[in-house]
Amino acid sequence: MPKQQLGLLSFGVLVIIIAILLVAFAPTQDWGSIISLTLMLYGLWVIVLARIRNKTPEKYGRSAFSLLIWGILLLTIGGAWYLNILTGNTLYSVVLLLVIVGVVALASALLRTKK
Repeated sequence: MPKQQLGLLSFGVLVIIIAILLVAFAPTQDWGSIISLTLMLYGLWVIVLARIRNKTPEKYGRSAFSLLIWGILLLTIGGAWYLNILTGNTLYSVVLLLVIVGVVALASALLRTKK
């Protein structure tokens, strides 16, 4: 049994993020921006969860490094999508995704060689 139940807390954070973005973008009804910024902000929350999990690791739970990687990927996907909305150029979004995926792959490989 896990010590901390962070699922309900994460759901609450997601609902608050969506509510704030819906209010912020209500006049324009820019759904692409709402979804991309939701991914970005929820990615930041997952990174915060990784920090919480690093302080109190669980025996059979997801590791803090795994949560950190998922948070970075969510942040990157949302950021690339939002960058595509702002600039209209897909090339910048693809470059951002490739650079971040490469950095994550390097970090993961280096972590595995340290053990």
